[in-house]
Amino acid sequence: MNRYNYLTAAGLGLALACASAQAQMKDPIPDSLSLGGVTLYGTVDVGYAYQSKGVPLSSSLPGGLEYQSFTTTRNYAGSVSTVAESGLEQSKIGIRVAEPVSGDFTLVARAETGFNPLSGELTDACKSLAVNAGVAQGHQTANADSSRCGQAFNSVLFGGISNPMYGTLTIGRHNSLELDALAGYDPQALSYAFSFLGYSGFDGGAGSTQAARWDNSAKYALTVGPVHVMGMYSSGGADTGILDRSLAGQIGFVYGGLSVDGVYEYAKGAVNLRSSYDDGTANPLPTPGLAAYISDNTSFNFMGKYTFEFGDSKVKDKLTLYAGYSHIQKAHGDYSSGDAENSYPIDVGINVNKPTEYGLEWAGARYAMASGWNFIGAVYHVNVNSWTIGLTPTGDQGIGCNAAGLLCAGQFYEASAAVDYMINKHYDAYAGVNWSEVQAGLASGYVGTPGAGTNGTIAGSENSTTVMVGFRVRF
Repeated sequence: MNRYNYLTAAGLGLALACASAQAQMKDPIPDSLSLGGVTLYGTVDVGYAYQSKGVPLSSSLPGGLEYQSFTTTRNYAGSVSTVAESGLEQSKIGIRVAEPVSGDFTLVARAETGFNPLSGELTDACKSLAVNAGVAQGHQTANADSSRCGQAFNSVLFGGISNPMYGTLTIGRHNSLELDALAGYDPQALSYAFSFLGYSGFDGGAGSTQAARWDNSAKYALTVGPVHVMGMYSSGGADTGILDRSLAGQIGFVYGGLSVDGVYEYAKGAVNLRSSYDDGTANPLPTPGLAAYISDNTSFNFMGKYTFEFGDSKVKDKLTLYAGYSHIQKAHGDYSSGDAENSYPIDVGINVNKPTEYGLEWAGARYAMASGWNFIGAVYHVNVNSWTIGLTPTGDQGIGCNAAGLLCAGQFYEASAAVDYMINKHYDAYAGVNWSEVQAGLASGYVGTPGAGTNGTIAGSENSTTVMVGFRVRF
């Protein structure tokens, strides 16, 4: 019996066990761990995964594994079979505050951090890159860029005031407007194991994963009837994922089963950390820190969903259809210094000359049964044009595909399916499969794929399949 069959059998066994668990398992967790206006909440998500092509587990990378082909380090080391974590969502712990103060005004605050339940470490993508810099291709552990870089609160940390009529104003570290919107419009709910939107952080950061969370920011949100509007501004910072002043806006509405949102983001001075490896000719570890480039990012995003309800007035099944589109441009960012998230030093060795443009589409469906079963399917596609770079932060050499290798036009495809059984409010078990493929320029640099061809084009593709079963506890 091969690993696919073992995991399939494990998934079926897990499903059968869960089918009887609802009647047998007593839920010892209260509905809410609250005292006054303060609520403690958290998630522990663990499981087992098999990847047809993958990289060994990391103790600090969000999710632990590189789940999709799009964001890997071109570092496939063969098949991977391992315990895994955070397949459906980032394991985390947090505090939420909502304390009435006067009339309809309420003080609000939130502090949250993500962690790896297998190692006990705070999630730290920058560390995952640092420990692998200079390690030979095929011998690294999982590593990729992210806005979670070992901060005490690597998710969000903000406080403010809320009023039903005047809206909510908060100041601190926020998810980007796009990242929060995606949580409601991704059929896989930003799952690390089964969603490109969840694992990569790419769309949430308008093309740069470090821009998915905004430090030094203020956010305002107002709902009037079926319409909601939001705005966010950040002053940037020398040791954050966005070095300069940035802004975003969102407008949407909910009517019956229909929900639609549009989001605009401009992230100026977004930090992009670059995975690197020793190719046998030189050690790529820069001095004094991680290899990086800085870009000014602009994104336009449109997404919607519609929910159908079936059943009687008390017990209903729900079918929700999802679709979305994002257009992202990464242009030249004229910065020669600064640090990444959590003050990791960076070495800005290149810059964007000819801008790069991405088109991202996704669609899917979720069928949620009143019995607790959820069946989810989704597809994702990314298209990128050919772009050029310059050496140093200000160089204008216009180096393209033939010389740069990794910066060529290409396609990314992903399809996933998952089953999630809600045993009760606090416990659920899941199983799913994800297939992804990079083509043409996006496959450049992977072991075994061709190099640059004539006219700067690259042929070939690389794909990976992930199968994962897991269990999640939420409180």
